[in-house]
Amino acid sequence: RFAVSVGYWKDPYIQYFVRQAKERKAPEINRGKLACYYARVHGVSYLIKAFLKKTECNCQIVNLGAGMDTLFWRLKDENLLPRKYFEVDFPMIVARKIHNIKSKPPLSKPIMESHSGDSLLIDSHSLDSSRYSIVGADLRFSSDLEEKLKKHNLDIHLPTLLVAECVLVYMTPQQSANLLKWAASTFPVAMFINYEQVNMTDRFGQIMIENLQRRQCNLAGVEVCRSLDSQRERLLLNGWETARAIDMMKVYSFLPQADVKRIEGLEFLDEKELFEQLMQHYCICWASKDSSNL
Repeated sequence: RFAVSVGYWKDPYIQYFVRQAKERKAPEINRGKLACYYARVHGVSYLIKAFLKKTECNCQIVNLGAGMDTLFWRLKDENLLPRKYFEVDFPMIVARKIHNIKSKPPLSKPIMESHSGDSLLIDSHSLDSSRYSIVGADLRFSSDLEEKLKKHNLDIHLPTLLVAECVLVYMTPQQSANLLKWAASTFPVAMFINYEQVNMTDRFGQIMIENLQRRQCNLAGVEVCRSLDSQRERLLLNGWETARAIDMMKVYSFLPQADVKRIEGLEFLDEKELFEQLMQHYCICWASKDSSNL
């Protein structure tokens, strides 16, 4: 929310989900973190749009652990909606999101505009329209997840993109393996995008883990975040045919450099080394399974 308010990228919808923070963070945390968010938003968005273009939007997206994400509304604005867009999160988070959607016309109107057919279903823990669904579920139990998604018209025969941003790292390696295996075995044509920590065994990674632990935040799946290789291996071992992983410094170097210069001018950063270390400790991985040679 703060990054958007100072101009890192445009998101007219985040204001309806998250209040503006009153105090500014220390500049080095600001610039490093905000540029990392900027690279994440653009990197993940680039892969999502590549999938949408490749399938000509004749596909579905399942956003796992979506929280207050605004991607559905942004894709609608760009006329890039898939056939159906699903979000999954814990029932408590889903209830909060649905409350915001119901009470704010800039959020509810686009859902109504894209809806056709029978009446829109909405209760405290789920929302189902013809193009957008939110499902309250625990990602650690894939049979329950699948059942709820199918109730909301998930079509396993459609090319499917699954997105997880800082989600798998909060599960045990076995739980995330089960989720990846379920996704790879359920959809004949699919892509999985995962954004999370990497290189976590070095000193910088250990400090990140300790800082999170002090805030009672346990990264149950951090052992899979040892390296880019361990990230790729996890995907390949759980049924995906191809897998790639790059750190965020690499992603940052791929972004349109004119825009990178623009955001670097927003706030002064003299701690370049700290910023680079932070970027080397997050990565984007993507895997595919492609029975129809898309």
